[in-house]
Amino acid sequence: MSKNATKRSAKIVAIANQKGGVGKTTTAINLAAAVAVAEKDVLLVDIDPQANATTGLGIEKDAEQKNLYHVLLGEVPLDSVLRKTELSHLMVAPSDNNLFGAEVELVSVPERERRLREALQPLRARFDYIFIDCPPSLGLLTINALTAADRVIVPLQCEYYALEGLTSLLNTVRMIKDSLNPELAVDGILLTMFDRRNAIAHRVSEEVRQYFTDQVFETVIPRNVRLSEAPSFGKPIMLYDIKSTGSESYMALAREILSA
Repeated sequence: MSKNATKRSAKIVAIANQKGGVGKTTTAINLAAAVAVAEKDVLLVDIDPQANATTGLGIEKDAEQKNLYHVLLGEVPLDSVLRKTELSHLMVAPSDNNLFGAEVELVSVPERERRLREALQPLRARFDYIFIDCPPSLGLLTINALTAADRVIVPLQCEYYALEGLTSLLNTVRMIKDSLNPELAVDGILLTMFDRRNAIAHRVSEEVRQYFTDQVFETVIPRNVRLSEAPSFGKPIMLYDIKSTGSESYMALAREILSA
């Protein structure tokens, strides 16, 4: 390395919303894949016990293999559980439903909120971006993700009651920033499940942009059948149907993030 070369340190981005069904895991999978397609080295960390980001990238749950659950309990280092994907620049730290018990098992552990942060530190020089798919709750696993992250992306569905719960999440982000991670900031709110034929979708979009202004990504993720089909084939949308509107939207989001 030359004297003028800078040491790589991954930007860590948590994708979080305590409401389920907002496109959180879809965003985690496809944003990570889109950034990897741009030839950036990417790690996707699945800290959701449902493990949908794991299976959505074609990685089967295997009770015999160690995963993020064992990392958080301190049994193995994070680099020992990483799995390759079909994309050469994308790796995954998989999970399984054992993570449901991790919050209970970590209750009495000192510095339990920093377990993921500590596990990620040795890998920051290996990747350009680390994305974390959070569970749909504001429990200890999400707190671990927010304590480890530099930025948060908040997927918000363009539907009635879309803003419900957003205040709680933003309050949690502020709490983590004040007490555990002073560098944490909201990268942006991502409008998802947008149906241009639906008047409510347009109204929600206008309200969010009016209230949060420059905190909202320009890119909007549409409702798209191909996008919803892709996880059942264990593929990100770029490998399932690169010409779909869902693929084009996540590629646009990746460009927006890479140019920031």
